Amino acid sequence: MAQIEPKPGIMEIALYEGGKATVEGVSNVVKLSSNENPYGPSPAAQEAVRRTVHELHRYPSTDHAALRQAIAEMHGLDAARIICGVGSDEVIHFLCQAYAGPGTEVIHTEHGFAMYRISTLAAGGTPVEVPERERVTDVDPILNACNENTRLVFIANPNNPTGTMIGLAEIERLAEGLPPQCLLVLDGAYAEYVEGYDGGARLVEMRDNVVMTRTFSKLYGLGGLRVGWGYAPKHVIDVLNRVRGPFNLSSTALAAAEAAVRDTAYVEKCRDDNTRLRAWLSEALAEHGVPCDTSTANFVLARFGSREEAEACDAYLQTQGLIVRRVAGYNLPNCLRITVGDEASCRRVAYCVGQFKAGAR
Repeated sequence: MAQIEPKPGIMEIALYEGGKATVEGVSNVVKLSSNENPYGPSPAAQEAVRRTVHELHRYPSTDHAALRQAIAEMHGLDAARIICGVGSDEVIHFLCQAYAGPGTEVIHTEHGFAMYRISTLAAGGTPVEVPERERVTDVDPILNACNENTRLVFIANPNNPTGTMIGLAEIERLAEGLPPQCLLVLDGAYAEYVEGYDGGARLVEMRDNVVMTRTFSKLYGLGGLRVGWGYAPKHVIDVLNRVRGPFNLSSTALAAAEAAVRDTAYVEKCRDDNTRLRAWLSEALAEHGVPCDTSTANFVLARFGSREEAEACDAYLQTQGLIVRRVAGYNLPNCLRITVGDEASCRRVAYCVGQFKAGAR
């Protein structure tokens, strides 16, 4: 008798695990596991949310015109080439749904964001993992992995969970070297944390094979509302809008994101605080014998001597009410990813790591 089964690839997907938010038996925990803005959304975004409660019986905009225009104005982009999604995750999913499938391949790096593999398998494509060079994206292995079946190449710049990034010249070399049927997708979820970096937007405008994705979940503090966007050549936007649901973003999410992107003073304050505390946290951890790669995001990747030491430190931190992120699933078993929180959180986690290291000696 025939059985009801999903299409090939679905059962190969490991369920995505978000950062922990609670520790059994411990109250008043500090969550440093999901790279959230410790200061929350801007007051302007909060007020925008309050104003939407009287219109919740109305369907939201289907074309996201007001938000797309606000993004375009603040970033100097063409609103017609912007698409909005339920977080940048949905834009990534659109790309795989539209361009990947049986018989095609999608390339990502060994420490790349888990959704690249998940969305590829969901679309029926084959994910291809290539090595990095000491936790930094390496263009040559990507180009060497390309063939006539390659449809998408995903790189996060800055990368998650490493926090490292590569320069524009290397990104341009990658885009230039891809086969003609392939798109380069630059995941810019953490681009706002890099002063003066456009996330690859100008490269999108120069070429017809580059797409940029961005999010409101990190610096803008709107992770709970799930808003992301992409910038792409018009031929790609036309394709993606054909698979996008007409009401994929709520009125509340659209209003909050528009207010958030226009509140530049709040964005600059959050970025400045993150830059200062990220440097402090990296130095403090290094003094305790825990090195971190140079991070350009809102987290650091703390490296321990072994998987056992990393997991023991994580367990100790949990007893102290501190939740960080194990990243063995990203091929980094001897590391912990630690979100840059507010000053009190940074000082607390550095102190506790120091206590753990002292006790381990």
